[in-house]
Amino acid sequence: MPDVSPAEPHEKYRRLIDVARKHQAMTTAVAHPCDAVSLESAVEAAKIGLLKPILVGPVARLRDVAQRAAIDISPFELVDSSHSHDSAAKAVGLVQAGKAEALMKGSLHTDELMAAVVARDGGIRTARRISHCFVMDVPNHDQALIISDAAVNIAPTLEDKVDIVQNAIDLAHALGIDVPRVAILSAMETVNPKVPSTVEAAALCKMADRGQIKGGLLDGPLALDNAISVEAAAIKQIASPVAGRANVLIVPDLESGNMLAKSLSFLARADAAGIVLGARVPIILTSRADSLSTRLASCAVAGLVAAARRASAAAAIS
Repeated sequence: MPDVSPAEPHEKYRRLIDVARKHQAMTTAVAHPCDAVSLESAVEAAKIGLLKPILVGPVARLRDVAQRAAIDISPFELVDSSHSHDSAAKAVGLVQAGKAEALMKGSLHTDELMAAVVARDGGIRTARRISHCFVMDVPNHDQALIISDAAVNIAPTLEDKVDIVQNAIDLAHALGIDVPRVAILSAMETVNPKVPSTVEAAALCKMADRGQIKGGLLDGPLALDNAISVEAAAIKQIASPVAGRANVLIVPDLESGNMLAKSLSFLARADAAGIVLGARVPIILTSRADSLSTRLASCAVAGLVAAARRASAAAAIS
């Protein structure tokens, strides 16, 4: 994603959406969009060419919500379900059958959808650990920030973090960042055996040196200030191509990631597009509190991931 002037709030998301619209709209199974917000998200994303939704839910309820909110769902395929758990299972089933290349969360709980995704029988998990990424548009910051994992992995192990980092790097590539600069965050920039996250950060960086993590530049441990501020990194005398310039932030655990993302959202007025990676297809997670711009940006992020996968598959068979 190109850098933009800090004077253009949320311009990064507008450009992201514009880039995604140049690609083929992805067929998306929308699980249980049984409120006006989730239904509007799918329909508006379809209107601007980001996705082709298949609406999965109790059909009578879907039509009632659409009528009450004056949303036209007549152009879209409807798949009937009995309840939210059934909606999640049938949406995942569409992916298994090759009829959808993305999933989108409707008005059901995230846990309901993810339970269907990771189910031993009928799920769509892969050998890669599933993780969540926020793509954050922070006003007055010159580039988008990818933050992981703030929503799925509660207390990830070092082994989990290898996949979390690789998922984030792969996402950055899909967004057009050739060499992502990945900061492994902790409370300090030195390795301290009493602070496990600093030891794991150092291990992840060495794993990247040995080719166990590919496609990005890693540095850590780094505190948040010297990860994103050139001035702070200079004061601490940290010489690194990542320090002060990171565009991917890997947090120690879900609690710290969630607090970081929400502090940016509520104190810095950042938008936070959300996506889950590591499954067979990208999974769009939106919140009722998100603006329409943010919900569309989540669809755009998934669309670019789907486009990157199509290109990779085409290259593999050419």
